[in-house]
Amino acid sequence: MYAYDEFSVLFWEGNVMLGEGASFPLGQMTTEFLNIDVKVLQEIHRRTKDFAKDARILFIEKNSGAVLPVQEKINAVWDVIFDLPFYRNLPLNIYGARNLFPALLQDKALWKDLMKDGTERNKAFMVFIDKLEYFAQSIENFRGQISGMLDLYFENLPRRNSEAYAVAYAKYFREMIGGGDMLSIEQEFVQGFDLKVKFVPLLHPTMKGKPIFAEETKFSSLSFFLYTDFYRGLIAGNIPRRCHNCGRYFLLNKGYDTCYCNNIAPGETEKTCRKVGAHKKEARKEGKTPTRLEYDKVYNKFKTRRARGKLSDDEWNAAVALALEYKDKAEAGIITDVELKQLYDKM
Repeated sequence: MYAYDEFSVLFWEGNVMLGEGASFPLGQMTTEFLNIDVKVLQEIHRRTKDFAKDARILFIEKNSGAVLPVQEKINAVWDVIFDLPFYRNLPLNIYGARNLFPALLQDKALWKDLMKDGTERNKAFMVFIDKLEYFAQSIENFRGQISGMLDLYFENLPRRNSEAYAVAYAKYFREMIGGGDMLSIEQEFVQGFDLKVKFVPLLHPTMKGKPIFAEETKFSSLSFFLYTDFYRGLIAGNIPRRCHNCGRYFLLNKGYDTCYCNNIAPGETEKTCRKVGAHKKEARKEGKTPTRLEYDKVYNKFKTRRARGKLSDDEWNAAVALALEYKDKAEAGIITDVELKQLYDKM
């Protein structure tokens, strides 16, 4: 059975397959987790701490009457975790997870062994509680490391291919282990995980009758899978990149080089960031930056209002002064172009 901390995936032809057929290009799941709102992880952390506190009390007091309240606490955790991108497509044993403690209580011998301090089952459950409590932090650690690596070492690469990514990662790796010859010095910084791997034949998920050869890998942690997905993606030439317009990450597939995603741009109803980016690119050819374009739009808006008598001279002067202040902040890199547009929209 698949569980939140015990699951297998299939790697094949630059793709990862979850469970019984949901397939994604390498790096896609990493990209989705980089885009998760931090408030979601904070809520998971709050709920897991709430559950862990009551679960530990249950194991101390061994009060079977607390089983249902504790199950309710862990179900509140599952409500958020099982709605995360990865778990939506994994064939989880959701019924078992949502009835874990009552099921354990029904087996009197098992329950007695579980509640006895120091038994293997008891120690295993303590590990389960600890891991669940650390779940959100492990994802946040992953996001912090990968986003920092991407922004500092990969964003300004002159080329977008596996070789360029290898050079960028080598620089990152050397700096993480303290410089020098990365093949000869003692390496304290290691990106490696204990995994169980086997190789299996199976049928192609979309091309009927076509056989493929795949690697089935078993993970004991979502963060281990995400690191593997990210690095396998780099090897395949796929990489998450932060959109220069909306600031969200998108997956840049092998052979492509663009700094804009294809999602609807902020403040637009139809135009994608890629189309908005093309407009900005043309404006740069004419000597105008995206920041200057936004400033010109808001300036002309206030100029029109003043000409129609909808703004007094004092209001006009104050509005232009504030618009200039925001423009200066954007040009200094204090705020992004998206934040500048949002501020101008509120004026």
